[in-house]
Amino acid sequence: MSQHFLLSPAAKTLSLVKVMRMSDVEARAAFRKIRWSETDGEPVCPECGGVGAYDLKTRQVYKCRACYKQFSITSGTIFASRKLAVRDILAAIAVFINGAKGYSALQLSRDLSVDYKTAFVMLHKVREAIKLARDEGALSGSVAVDGAYFGGYVKPANNKNDRKDRRLTANQSGKRQSVIVAREADGRTITHVARTEADGVAFVAAAVKHGSTVHADEASHWDKLAAYFPIKRINHQEAYSKDGACTNDAESFFSRIRRAEIGIHHRIAGDYLGSYAAEMAWREDNRREANGTQYAMVVSAVGVAPKSERLCGYWQRRKG
Repeated sequence: MSQHFLLSPAAKTLSLVKVMRMSDVEARAAFRKIRWSETDGEPVCPECGGVGAYDLKTRQVYKCRACYKQFSITSGTIFASRKLAVRDILAAIAVFINGAKGYSALQLSRDLSVDYKTAFVMLHKVREAIKLARDEGALSGSVAVDGAYFGGYVKPANNKNDRKDRRLTANQSGKRQSVIVAREADGRTITHVARTEADGVAFVAAAVKHGSTVHADEASHWDKLAAYFPIKRINHQEAYSKDGACTNDAESFFSRIRRAEIGIHHRIAGDYLGSYAAEMAWREDNRREANGTQYAMVVSAVGVAPKSERLCGYWQRRKG
């Protein structure tokens, strides 16, 4: 029996110990190299794009020689105005990467000994950076599509006679949302959050290159896709794969996100369901990459992602 990739030496090229043993100077130097790679780590002013900024002796900031603006190593990035040391941010990204099924804010708050609110916003900023860095171009080839519902759980009544049919809209909370996934065979995965799975038809029509073959289950709303693509249907009551039709690639993604929901986060719903879905799509697409490679990808994404309007000042009553 072949060895699982996560158990192989090729999967383990990132050392959390090495990251945590970095000094503040080494961590800042490493982040500079990543953020300003085009100038080999020399600071570039986020205001005017000028180079040749110099360090201020009183604080850990730079001053631009061209426009005289002061900026820090994270100014203009998604971690603008951060209070944590750069080494702690790099360590947070490292443990986030090593969470094979995801990583919760509560666990990060314990591992770094920071407030839960700090950990919550930090991880969501990482997810936002990942989402911005992903290739959202049209999918092509053989594409599996499907949807699954999250959130809006309604607890059944204790007494049997008081229980209601929770399948009926009148007995639901109205908070349930559907994650729609489109996934290439051995390729990229993109996600979309909508009120119902049927709302995903327009998303698939826009996200998949015309001429591609779409695989869908027997749900009637996918019938509309036949106007755009050659389509293969599979009835899951009869088989999971039959006559070359299957949605197993999409089901594999939902297996990962369900494990993250049940085993790590316990609740992924509401306004941030799309962020969790995008994170799991990224993890699924890069599951065969070494954790060191994944780490470099995420740190690079954080270095170029712009300031988050949604998350900046989240806990100061400026929530998105």
